[in-house]
Amino acid sequence: MRLFFALLLALAGIPCYAEADYAREQRWAAEITPAILVGDPVQLALPSGRKFLGIHAPNSKAQAGVVVVHGLGVHPDWGLINPLRSQLAEQGYATLSVQMPVLAAELRGERYPPLFPEAAARIAVAVKYLQDQGHKKIAIVSHSLGSRMTNVLLNQPDAPPIAAWVAIGIIGEYTNPASLKAPVLDLYGANDFPEVLELAAKRAAVIRNIPGSAQIRVAGADHYFNNMENELVRNVKLFLDRATR
Repeated sequence: MRLFFALLLALAGIPCYAEADYAREQRWAAEITPAILVGDPVQLALPSGRKFLGIHAPNSKAQAGVVVVHGLGVHPDWGLINPLRSQLAEQGYATLSVQMPVLAAELRGERYPPLFPEAAARIAVAVKYLQDQGHKKIAIVSHSLGSRMTNVLLNQPDAPPIAAWVAIGIIGEYTNPASLKAPVLDLYGANDFPEVLELAAKRAAVIRNIPGSAQIRVAGADHYFNNMENELVRNVKLFLDRATR
């Protein structure tokens, strides 16, 4: 898989030597964990032993567990991720928001594909964590680059079974859509990035073949759902309620 992404980058003329910035992850963790108001920090670990931060908000009456995946270069309590993980936990779901691997702050999204295999492995670990907590149904809610990372996991033949996937502001198209089995909600803002908007029709056509899937364009919303977080959570919850009942 790493060789595949390196080849893609080489063909595109993009350097593939960028390394994950684990020190930056640690700085994020030190900054955000003292301020967590909903849920508790947990240390998750890859099979290699490398640890990464998760924020677990349990719910004893949860309908399902939800893994929440952030976007480019941020942390598991950043921006719209906070209302997603917090409000869903208050509205009937147990949530686990996880730290994705990041690069140095100045590096852009096109440098991230070599990190996708590790990101996919982290999401798989998060799914297993919620399963071990007793949740029989697990959904994934991801934003922006986190949706690309989730797509990589769900393309794998040994991907963990999930009940639903909410892809918020995914840039471009879905890769290997034939491998997607769970219902997909393609959710984006009417004022989203051009890269999200221009392929919305193609994404809608693809997920139309996946039972239970839908696409929602939220009027007035930008890529980050600034000042529209409640509307974001409302749409996500309605979809999860149907997909996990």
